[in-house]
Amino acid sequence: MTTTPMTAIEIEDRSQYRATRRRDFAVDLSMALATILAALAIGFLVMLATGNDPIRAYEAMLTGPLDRSFRVGRWLEDATTLTLLGLSVAIPFRARQISLGAESQVYAGALAAATVAIFLPLPPVVAVIVPMAAAAAAGAGMGLIPGSMKARLGANEIVATLMLNAIVVRVYDYLVNGPLKEPGSSAVHSESIQQDSVLTPLSDVFGIPLGRANIGLGVMLLTAVALWLLITRTPLGYRIRMTGANPDFAAYGGIRVPRVIEWSFVIGGAVAGLAGAHLVQGVYGRLEPGLAGSLAFEGIVVALLARNNPLVVVVAGFFYSYLRAGGDIMEQQTDVGTEIVVVIQAVIVLLVTAQALPNLLKRRMARRQVGVR
Repeated sequence: MTTTPMTAIEIEDRSQYRATRRRDFAVDLSMALATILAALAIGFLVMLATGNDPIRAYEAMLTGPLDRSFRVGRWLEDATTLTLLGLSVAIPFRARQISLGAESQVYAGALAAATVAIFLPLPPVVAVIVPMAAAAAAGAGMGLIPGSMKARLGANEIVATLMLNAIVVRVYDYLVNGPLKEPGSSAVHSESIQQDSVLTPLSDVFGIPLGRANIGLGVMLLTAVALWLLITRTPLGYRIRMTGANPDFAAYGGIRVPRVIEWSFVIGGAVAGLAGAHLVQGVYGRLEPGLAGSLAFEGIVVALLARNNPLVVVVAGFFYSYLRAGGDIMEQQTDVGTEIVVVIQAVIVLLVTAQALPNLLKRRMARRQVGVR
């Protein structure tokens, strides 16, 4: 079998595509870091205007999470869940679908993982993998429902995902307070999962106390790389990108847009389900009321901050989790409350919704590249 050598034009086009991809990654990463720095600067001015000591407060917030190993572990634990949720939202967003369904998907994943890890006897290693697979499948199912409603019935994905959130969370609360509640316990939670299903703590790996941080961190990093490869190197990723760029043009080019929309929701739901498995198998060891808290919606902020680039989502997730952990320490060590962290988060949301500046930077860099040639 012989292969036809690429022409000079094809080589140049491929080189140009790679340069464009590297440029877009650099802009996305730079804008994420610039947004965080701008939000911190505005928070500094707010504290200064209200008579607080911003230097002492920021010292506590920015250095506190690294003071002790268990605080580092708390940061890594939070970053794992938050980044997975950011990744779960980024995939539908790449297809121009405003999915707000990470909450239903993470709770469905947690239920599936806990049910398998509590009631199904499994050998070691398999006892870790099967609950995670069940969680991913449950999350994917919760993604398929609004995805199909949007793709096949033309339903509004925002309404569909929000309503599904309400249903799944209420079902979760009922099960934790009723059929799955630990017998004989006065506290509201399920039975503990089997020991073989627990994700190995990082404390056991590194020999230092890192709290509840666990090898789910590695799963999250592998998931981010896999999603990046999916988006940039596969036919499905190309179809997702084209659908997000211009669905009419994508349909004209032969792409089955409804199916792409469904796949984007399914993939995003599966990743959110993994976040639920991490909470059950790595953090709590059982089902707890309000398992995910506000993390599902904060994952949206992380995805927007990273401009839906899976690799940048990892950076944004670590930064955002660090801010959350530092805010708690700042409140403990200074007279500045966590309200200032809310202000910083609100500024981040406002800044990441401004698309004009990053688009302008990309256009200018593209023009310079063309000028050099």
